[in-house]
Amino acid sequence: MLLRLANVVSGALDLLDAEGLDGLTMRKLGVALDVQAGALYRHVPNKEALLDAMADQLLEGVGAPLPSDLPWPDQLELLGERLHTALLSRRDGARVVSGTFAPGPHTMAASRRAAQVLTDAGFPPDRAWEITFAVFYFVLGHTIEEQAQSRMPAVDNWTARLTAAGLDAHDPLATGLKTLAAADPGERFSYGLRVFLAGVQQYAPEGGRSGPE
Repeated sequence: MLLRLANVVSGALDLLDAEGLDGLTMRKLGVALDVQAGALYRHVPNKEALLDAMADQLLEGVGAPLPSDLPWPDQLELLGERLHTALLSRRDGARVVSGTFAPGPHTMAASRRAAQVLTDAGFPPDRAWEITFAVFYFVLGHTIEEQAQSRMPAVDNWTARLTAAGLDAHDPLATGLKTLAAADPGERFSYGLRVFLAGVQQYAPEGGRSGPE
């Protein structure tokens, strides 16, 4: 098989699923693709460039056109859900994307789409970009924690952890942590995203007036 960049990225994503981000190495990737490690460097100069390419591939389709009949907050919610789904599609996907600043076509398409929704809603361009990155940071942060939680053993005893930490069972923090552990992560994400975007709406321009500085 003629090795191409697409093969390298695809193989790296498969290895990511098998080994996780901490186990992803150029040597292991070469073995998985049945090539010498040196052959990989003809397509990616280093591991950082490989991670950039992987991150961009993960975001394929996130920036696709949005339904024009949806209100702008619903468009942003759909975009956030797309990003969340894309990050969950691969093991440690959120960690891969959060650790890069990849200027690839899929990454830029997703960012441009969100900013365009906001500018069309009347936000000044600088505010639109600030909100875009804030929304993406929320999605990334939540998904990193969600994927970490998914790797915890099913028998993990949260009650024992709380007791060891000196928290009384009736402490509000203990109650909150138990609720967090028991809740469906997808539902938590969707609710959190809606709350986040409801806050953004409070700063939406009205009658040509920009939101609070």
